[in-house]
Amino acid sequence: MKISFLQLGWRSLLRDLRSGELRLLMVAVTLAVASLTAVGFFADRLKGGLQRDARQLLGGDAVVASDNPMPAAFLAQVRALGLQQVQHLGFPTMARAPQAQGGNIRLVALKAVEAGYPLRGDLRVSAAPDAQAVLTREVPMPGQAWVEAAVLESLNLQVNDTLLLGDSALRIGRVIVDEPDRGAGFMSFSPRVMINLADVAATGLVQPASRVRYRLAVAGDDQAVRAFVDWAEAQILARSVRGMRVEALQGGRPELNTTLDRAEKFLNLVALLAALLSAVAVALAARGFAASHLDDCAMLRVLGLRQRTIAAAYSLEFVLTGLLASVIGVVLGFAVHYGFVALLAGLVNTHLPAPSIWPVLFGVGMGLTLLVAFGLPPVLQLAQVPPLRVIRRDVGGLKPASASVLGLGIIGFAALLMAASSDLKLGLIAVGGFAAATVLFALLSWGAVKLLRLVVNDATAPTALVLATRQISARPVFAVVQVSSLAVGLLALVLLVLLRTDLISSWRQASPVDMPNRFVINVMPEQGQAFTQALKDAGVTQFDWFPMIRGRLVAINGRDISPDDYSEERARRLVDREFNLSHSARQPTQNVLVAGRWQANEAGAISLEEGIAKTLGVSLGDRLTFDVGGLQLESRITSLRKVDWGSMRANFFAMYPVDRLDHVPATYMSAFRAPARPGFDNALVRQFPNITSVDMTTTIGQIQRILDQVIGAVEFLFAFTLAAGLVVLFAAVTATREERSREYAIMRAIGARERLLRQVQRIELAGVGLLAGFLASLVASVVGWALARYVFEFAWSVSPWVLLLGALAGAGLALAAGWWGLRDVLRRPVVQTLRQAAS
Repeated sequence: MKISFLQLGWRSLLRDLRSGELRLLMVAVTLAVASLTAVGFFADRLKGGLQRDARQLLGGDAVVASDNPMPAAFLAQVRALGLQQVQHLGFPTMARAPQAQGGNIRLVALKAVEAGYPLRGDLRVSAAPDAQAVLTREVPMPGQAWVEAAVLESLNLQVNDTLLLGDSALRIGRVIVDEPDRGAGFMSFSPRVMINLADVAATGLVQPASRVRYRLAVAGDDQAVRAFVDWAEAQILARSVRGMRVEALQGGRPELNTTLDRAEKFLNLVALLAALLSAVAVALAARGFAASHLDDCAMLRVLGLRQRTIAAAYSLEFVLTGLLASVIGVVLGFAVHYGFVALLAGLVNTHLPAPSIWPVLFGVGMGLTLLVAFGLPPVLQLAQVPPLRVIRRDVGGLKPASASVLGLGIIGFAALLMAASSDLKLGLIAVGGFAAATVLFALLSWGAVKLLRLVVNDATAPTALVLATRQISARPVFAVVQVSSLAVGLLALVLLVLLRTDLISSWRQASPVDMPNRFVINVMPEQGQAFTQALKDAGVTQFDWFPMIRGRLVAINGRDISPDDYSEERARRLVDREFNLSHSARQPTQNVLVAGRWQANEAGAISLEEGIAKTLGVSLGDRLTFDVGGLQLESRITSLRKVDWGSMRANFFAMYPVDRLDHVPATYMSAFRAPARPGFDNALVRQFPNITSVDMTTTIGQIQRILDQVIGAVEFLFAFTLAAGLVVLFAAVTATREERSREYAIMRAIGARERLLRQVQRIELAGVGLLAGFLASLVASVVGWALARYVFEFAWSVSPWVLLLGALAGAGLALAAGWWGLRDVLRRPVVQTLRQAAS
């Protein structure tokens, strides 16, 4: 027989596509590629959008920020390099309405700019809060202020009214709709007021001790900008200037960063599990495909076709199948990623740039690797089928795949999954956990099959149970494969359900609906009793109340320190600035102790946040010296705390576990949920005019909306893994369909009734599903704990009901998949089945 492998492979592909024998393989590969590329396309476009918008978000090609007016050397360097420059400054302050218009007061984020602002990005303003926004290249004229709509609303003012800032009275000219370099720091929660840089001196707000942030934005040729950045960083590193840094695009909203980071990891986990499940489905479906083609290959061998040609033909068929399924998966993933963009609208810019070619190449590569690694090994055995099988059906059966071939495929697939995870811990726990779970499932199911034969008594047990037990124990290898495959599929589903529930619960707990929405600082000690009584009189029964102490870290273990002692930028900044310290004999309820002990009123003790301790390289027992208003306080680290910076509670890097710190200057701060009654904030500020009150209501509403959006995106992709898990269940249950058909045909031929055989089938499927569900729930609890603790970083607790519910769910899903995949086994005529078996 003379035919090329190209012709044979192409004809086989067309025939198998028409007959539907490749349908399960293609569905599994398509699901894996679609889930991975959907996340890949979204991440790729988001990254491209951030790179594109980075300069706009900074307001320039590079920005130098300083605690003091910009040194002349920096301005001279900008001019020498021929760069454009714009300076502006910002700080929080209180804005007031005239007494004739109510005299309301509001904390605002003041920004003073000069002509040319912004160098990059767009400033949008409107003539009134409800008017259409327009782009502008202008800045406020001297004597004029531009404000956000929230300022007008809270102060009960309108455009053209007077706004009081310090000693100045400015006319409100326009409403700010959007500014490019809004930033994300703490004071950016306050509404913006923008004035001309020339008006700052007249306000009298900038004093020698004022905390003002000066910014120098530059723009120009990329090479010149890079040269300026290198020069500025060298100057800062050499300590010729202090309190300065070159700013890059970064997030300053920990409560959002934590949520989005967890969501990204969970999306990656869902995609990984979909790929892992698809690998199992491909392996099962490929083995079934190979088993159905044994007789065809035996006949080809009889007709003289060489083994090499057969192997090449099937390799070509599988490569083409993988390419087709991968392309479909890439197209589906590209369509699905728009769902993420829609669900996260407002959180991400919907006008994202086009994706790169990388997600496409990765998706196609993953699909081909999946099919070649797990589908091709059993199919290549078709080339080794002996011609004798034409007359002897008992020879030439499938054997276990070569360990070396399977090992190389698994290693390649695992490497791709690790790359897709974008997180080493997540990849190792997910991939390693599933590999270990597969081995464990095989061992435990083998033991369960052996035990089952001993437990069931043929003389006393019901006939259907006896026959089902014999069915399982007669094919121990098939039973182990079936239980293991079902358990892997159920493991992914149980794991995702548990993690999704606890992850969403942790998000909700971190941002409860009754979280504090007011932060008040600068309360004087003598005002403490009156302030707390004012809160209680207004109906505020729960509030944080802590002293705030400004101190600079000057020594560790008796050795003086300076920023030059550290190479990490964050550590240098911490040493270079003052800390917000506090003290309390009671451990804050929102802080978790991770090391040491908190002993009330322990003299000479201090508690540190674990992150800052790691940054500064200190641990339990080390001695820290803080300079507080000229007073040296030396304390020993006795405990480390885990602080949730996104909790909207009062938190501190360092706390003394004592009720009192004598001779230390301090003010107080409070965090609470304000009552809904109108006028509360204005009344509080009138009673205590020196305080600074930050209204977080808008921010909290944004956080809650973001949570809903992120949860929607997580559940959207969850459907892919659910589909992949159902494909695995279907493939596992139907893997032995032909063997079941022959066995049931023989039993029907010797007199067994269809009702009895249905009972046997249900008992077998329910037993296999029950065992698989129990094993999957057990392992899911362990893997889930590792992922929750080391990847998602939230508390993990599993109810004992999970094992029971998982086992019952496994039995139910196995019965459902069996009903759908094996419904024609008992309907097939006995004569037809026996003739097919004989031929």
